[in-house]
Amino acid sequence: MTRTVDLRSDTVTQPTAAMREAMATAPVGDDGYGEDPTVNALESRAAALLGKAAAVFVPSGVMANQMAMRVLTSPGDVVVAGANQHLVDFEMGASARNASIQFAPVDDSTGRLDLARVLEILDAEADHRAHVGAVAIENTHMPSGGTPWALDDLGALASAVDRPIHLDGARLFNAVVATGTSAAAYAAAATTVMVCLSKGLAAPVGSLLAGPEDLMRRARVERKRLGGAMRQAGVLAAAGLVALDTMVERLAEDHVRARRLADLVAATFPASGYDPASCRTNIVVFSHPDARALVGELAEHGVLAGTLAATRVRLVTHVGVDDDDLEHVAGVLSGLGPR
Repeated sequence: MTRTVDLRSDTVTQPTAAMREAMATAPVGDDGYGEDPTVNALESRAAALLGKAAAVFVPSGVMANQMAMRVLTSPGDVVVAGANQHLVDFEMGASARNASIQFAPVDDSTGRLDLARVLEILDAEADHRAHVGAVAIENTHMPSGGTPWALDDLGALASAVDRPIHLDGARLFNAVVATGTSAAAYAAAATTVMVCLSKGLAAPVGSLLAGPEDLMRRARVERKRLGGAMRQAGVLAAAGLVALDTMVERLAEDHVRARRLADLVAATFPASGYDPASCRTNIVVFSHPDARALVGELAEHGVLAGTLAATRVRLVTHVGVDDDDLEHVAGVLSGLGPR
């Protein structure tokens, strides 16, 4: 049987033994009444890590992003965001349906937003354009290859715009580990911030939305409206607490393996123009003329990959990928030969 190495996403991670034990023994209550002690502990811990007054535990990062759009904007508003951000491109048009907003997409091929273009969009309100309700950023920026924001760039954006900023931090802790910047320092520029527990941190379910007390009270209402109210959710929150305690620093291992993978990709696909030095966290994204065919070919050899577009391939390292797995990937790629 062919060995399988799953590089499709860090969402395929499995909960650790410590998480499973914590889930089995977690004290629980009715979260709808605010009485689940484990959920409350997780929300308090996350809020403190992010330097925010409060946090809300939700089933998914998409739900957290959607709650943010509903509490930061009004129907008809524009949200300035990177053209390739998850919020814009990978949530099935949810913001238009759930918050009745539209996006003003900005080039984000480098992983950050061009500040001059953001300011142009804000200024255009004077020319009978729709009101900009918020600016959204993503850190790390997945489509550019898991690029972490520079804190100075984030601070410059926050200083220049007079609107709320939402930080999609699905992989914020990857940025923290890669740059040595604290989560609170990254989140300081944002009004609301989402972090995911079920990617590199390997919890089975869950994300958090954090921000000011008043907005988080409204976010709980929006969570219910979106169908995300939970009851004895401490069995899930318990895994999240273990994730925050034990899985953040080990993300550095994923980054080292991703850089090795990046070198392999650059050597195998020189025509892609991929620069392995651009890989700073756990994601390798490169161009290929027929990405879907390549992904199919890799799968035949036991390497599972993903596509972001017809000509874009994505590979993601995580706790379920070890050095032996990378040896297998290296063998598969060497068999393909330079292309």
